Amino acid sequence: MNIIHPVILSGGSGSRLWPLSREAYPKQLLPLQSGHTMLQETVLRAMQLPTSRLALAAPLLVCNQEHRFLVREQCQAVGHNPAAIYLEPAGRNTAPAIALAALHLAAGEQPDPDALMLVMPADHVIQNRLAFAKAVEQAATAASAGYLVTFGITPEGPETGYGYIRSGAALPALPGVESVAQFVEKPDSERARQFLVEGNYSWNSGMFLFTAGNYLQQLGKYRPDILNAVTRAWQQRSSDLGFSRPDSDAFLLSPSDSIDYAVMQATDKAAVVKADMGWSDVGSWESLWRLAPHDDKGNAINGDVLALNTSNSYLRSESRQLSVIGLDHVAVVETRDAVLVMDLNAAQDVKKVVDQLRKQGRAESLQNLRVYRPWGWYEEMDHGENFKVKRIQVNPGEKISLQLHHHRAEHWVVVCGQATVTVGEEVKDLEVNQSVYIPPLAMHRLENRHDTVLQIIEVQSGSYLGEDDIVRFEDKYQRHTS
Repeated sequence: MNIIHPVILSGGSGSRLWPLSREAYPKQLLPLQSGHTMLQETVLRAMQLPTSRLALAAPLLVCNQEHRFLVREQCQAVGHNPAAIYLEPAGRNTAPAIALAALHLAAGEQPDPDALMLVMPADHVIQNRLAFAKAVEQAATAASAGYLVTFGITPEGPETGYGYIRSGAALPALPGVESVAQFVEKPDSERARQFLVEGNYSWNSGMFLFTAGNYLQQLGKYRPDILNAVTRAWQQRSSDLGFSRPDSDAFLLSPSDSIDYAVMQATDKAAVVKADMGWSDVGSWESLWRLAPHDDKGNAINGDVLALNTSNSYLRSESRQLSVIGLDHVAVVETRDAVLVMDLNAAQDVKKVVDQLRKQGRAESLQNLRVYRPWGWYEEMDHGENFKVKRIQVNPGEKISLQLHHHRAEHWVVVCGQATVTVGEEVKDLEVNQSVYIPPLAMHRLENRHDTVLQIIEVQSGSYLGEDDIVRFEDKYQRHTS
């Protein structure tokens, strides 16, 4: 029985779903369609593949190093420990990321160049799991025969937001598998309509299945510069806290390129399995509106929303009452620190807003008010000249680093749970409604030694309140910066 190794790529920023998705907490880590995040849905989809012909190995993940604890925690929360989590020091697109996973399988502790890799982005939706399983079975047979297989999605309309695959001839003795005649860039609406008429075009899903050795061989043939850089980075890798770190300097020497450009458009071994599996890359608010349940006016509503004389719209409130009146085919998305109002036809332009905010140095382009850390999270509640107020949660058994600040003092008040606080040489326990003052330059730590969550209110005061005013002396998560 063939063994499938799911390889999940979780490096995207999801900027087209701003303001909900942001660089520090992108869409794959959010629960957009169910009680599970998109990453968790992808892990479950892979590990619960309804097939009797294929066995499943533990998933391999490649992610941004800033998301490492969240990625592992979310996998464990749905009952699956990854076989490995590779941390990219910076994004270099999909070809280098997939090469890391291929090297792990083909040249790792149990080297197997014939290991089958099912490559999936962490932020896609697949609604028909039986159709997905059938397509994977067909692709696995072709991959074992030496092909690099991509999955083509049966078009539902003249979509201009996806690339396309033009199919060639059917491959002998491989039912459901066709050669790839051409990869086509995102077309204009007229060309997209023509593709539907011709009938031999499918959407490019960005999912792949091939053996680890075959991918590395083809990458070396067409992009030896990428393979050489990633191989050096992998050979010089290190590990800490269960994560695998490619050598940063070597990895950053790799050119940034997608698997489509680096390998799939060049190789003569490209094949496609076409399927109608209810797929979406959830790449815009319009696509999320199409996927969501609608009311009798065609509205998809999340949160405390009142919609009057409004139709065919995506309406989402995260923190307060939202009223929308007299609009059609719009997205209105509210978070605590930003609101987006847009025509759904302009869904691809959200990235331009994010780019403008980034150029202006606005924090809203990078992170939400709630910022996740390996020990829990904090969120800003208020700020003004020389003060800031935060709510901080420390999860059971976790603790912040032993640290000091040069420019600010802090006052902690326990509002939930029990805290163990270190200030200088003193260590003491605090109950609800008890507090402690931490002057500038005092080494301090907050710790939760109990099995319930700890929450405190932190009031900062000082001449500079930036998150980079942290000097760490001891940190269980081996971080060096904030």
